[in-house]
Amino acid sequence: MHQIELSQARLNLTDVLSEALKGEEIVFTENNHPVLRLTRIVEPDQKRTLGTAQGQVWMSPDFNDSYEDFSDNLV
Repeated sequence: MHQIELSQARLNLTDVLSEALKGEEIVFTENNHPVLRLTRIVEPDQKRTLGTAQGQVWMSPDFNDSYEDFSDNLV
């Protein structure tokens, strides 16, 4: 991670953008307080495929049942 004062970043914008494109995370500061973060967008290696978890997720049959039995235990 690289930090740079916002006023300096304006003067060196080409260099800052070049660093970010190489994968460096840039944090812009103003009066020594972070105000912005610049990072490169990294695309995943694979596209996600819908339905790959099909049959692996289940819900209990009583999922939507009333919780009246628990009312004594609520704070």
